[in-house]
Amino acid sequence: MRISLVTIFPDFFPPALAEGMIRLAQEKGRLAVDVVPLRDFTDDSHRSTDDYPFGGGVGMIMKIEPIARALQSLGVGEEGARPAGIRTVLFSPQGRRFTQDVALEYAALEHLVLVCGRYKGVDERVAEHLVDEELSLGDFVLSGGEPAALCVVDAVARLLPGVVGTFDSVEGDSFHSGLLDAPYYTRPAEYRGWGVPEVLLSGHHAQIARARREESLRRTFERRPDLLETADLTDEDRRFLRGLGWRAGAKA
Repeated sequence: MRISLVTIFPDFFPPALAEGMIRLAQEKGRLAVDVVPLRDFTDDSHRSTDDYPFGGGVGMIMKIEPIARALQSLGVGEEGARPAGIRTVLFSPQGRRFTQDVALEYAALEHLVLVCGRYKGVDERVAEHLVDEELSLGDFVLSGGEPAALCVVDAVARLLPGVVGTFDSVEGDSFHSGLLDAPYYTRPAEYRGWGVPEVLLSGHHAQIARARREESLRRTFERRPDLLETADLTDEDRRFLRGLGWRAGAKA
């Protein structure tokens, strides 16, 4: 898989791209990441990527021309006639929320292009005519799309085949199964009088699996009950949740 990062701050990325799962994915040949400096596609002596907004107002707006040229240089085709397996994304507060399902969707692509906005915003014609979709990490404000892009790259990289040691460790992650993950413990079995649940020390794998499932359900009910409305629940799960006071369809 290839991920292209279109940005006015190309030096933001190299340190993070050389660490952790992103580094591992690249070393294993599962991921190629290229950073595309947007200023290379300007046509003035100041290498300007922004200008004042039409109609007035505070802040600067990123120009459409450098972004259009950068996308053209990547050979991703035109919006509406883009080859299958390629997706271009603009980070924006108006975009759909990034979730684990979106990460899985992106991990199945051949080429993902992430356009990092800055300043007050990006010329609306980029969203209307150049990219496939807008994406948001959540209801908060960042200085630009670069930190969000790193989150997306990391989330996608660990889903690529062969990157994480066993896929079980990915399938058990919070949100991957639609629920929050269960709590985990390691040695020592007791520290300052704080013990580990006895079932985890029992060696009884079926009991451990059920105990972890119930803790996952309990955490989700207590912390993110909204997730239960779309989670894949068994009859046994539903009985356990009803014992906690959960009612299907009830608002949190």
